[in-house]
Amino acid sequence: MKTAVTELFNIEHPIVSGGMVWCSGWRLAAAVSSCGGLGLIGAGSMHPETLADHIAKARAALAGSGKPFGVNVPLFYPEIETIIDLLIAEQVPIVFTSGGNPSLYTARLKDHGIRVAHVVASARFARKAAAAGVDAIVAEGFEAGGHNGREEITTLALIPQVREVTDLPLLAAGGIATGRGMLAALSLGADGVQLGTRFALSQESSAHEAFKERCVGLGEGDTMLCLKKLGPVRLVKNEFYQHVAEAESRGASADELRELLGAKRSKRGIFEGDLIEGELEIGQAASLIHRIEPVAQIMQTLLDEFRTAVNEVKQWEI
Repeated sequence: MKTAVTELFNIEHPIVSGGMVWCSGWRLAAAVSSCGGLGLIGAGSMHPETLADHIAKARAALAGSGKPFGVNVPLFYPEIETIIDLLIAEQVPIVFTSGGNPSLYTARLKDHGIRVAHVVASARFARKAAAAGVDAIVAEGFEAGGHNGREEITTLALIPQVREVTDLPLLAAGGIATGRGMLAALSLGADGVQLGTRFALSQESSAHEAFKERCVGLGEGDTMLCLKKLGPVRLVKNEFYQHVAEAESRGASADELRELLGAKRSKRGIFEGDLIEGELEIGQAASLIHRIEPVAQIMQTLLDEFRTAVNEVKQWEI
């Protein structure tokens, strides 16, 4: 299947795994890339030396295949300058940026031959990303897990709005976990999809097994967007979430919420498996996922579902 996304990144299928903190290590990135998609290492939870190790291991796992991988970098990362220098020194072929101003580093990365995509939550920011010179845009609806846009625009509404303002290769993200979802996103104007939750709950994800098991048992409505005074994040409704909800309902200040959140709360929940007091970040699509499977099986299922959905659409009469 050829789209603007497959052509840009030199991949077989227009499927990208999200660069998720505590989930997207080298094993997940290499597995997705090996299956013909684009795997991303999530730098947001890594010190520079740890990221360098994951880059080396991903490169070794893909050696001789000619298949690329990439790195996702939140631009609010405290060691961002060191990380950018590292990505250039390591000649990482593709970088996805998020959570900040894309004009800060896009030109510098591109000057070193790196393809750059930027994650946005609105058409307004898509315009800014395009003006910054990015090669592709990821439009992420608020169904997504983890840190989210303040606009709370759903993927269904967001993708066509972003497509109206740019002709750059466009990836849809947020709430997509099936081949049918992939077809819907392409029908709305996307050239590919970025899946976070689906791959966060794979065997190759570096998330704790307890976290994965909790998430595959979620039903609809078991996650909620919260912490909007700090930066919206979608969380599983566990005990920690209840503390947050109670604080927000009584009008807690940003400083109070920051103190409640504390340090390393997401590591505690996602990577260490504290299901009670940990910050459990996952998307609404978790309720569509019922098994923890290897990436190869997930990719095959996505493609089979996509082909089935396409064939069903072809039978419609207008």
